[in-house]
Amino acid sequence: MFSSTDTIPMTSKQSEERELALEYIADAWNSAEADGIETEALSHAALFAALATLVRTHGEDATAKLIADLPSRISNGEYTLDRSIQ
Repeated sequence: MFSSTDTIPMTSKQSEERELALEYIADAWNSAEADGIETEALSHAALFAALATLVRTHGEDATAKLIADLPSRISNGEYTLDRSIQ
C-alpha cells in the first residue's frame, strides 16, 4: 500500500528512480506539446493514466485514500513548481 503520510522514508534508489521517471514524463510531455497537443488534454490523459495504474496496482480503496489527501497537499503548495520556499 501507499500513503502520503508514510513514516518510512524513501531510499536514495527510490528517489533517483522517481526523478528519472519524472524526466521521462517531462520529455514525453514536451514532445506531445511540440506536436500540438494542448496542455489540458495532456493533463487529463496523464491523470487518467496515473489513476488507472494506481488502481490496478494498489486497488480502488487505497487509491481513493491517496486522492482524498490531494486537496490539502495542493493547497500547501506541494505541486506548485514555481513557488519560493522560505
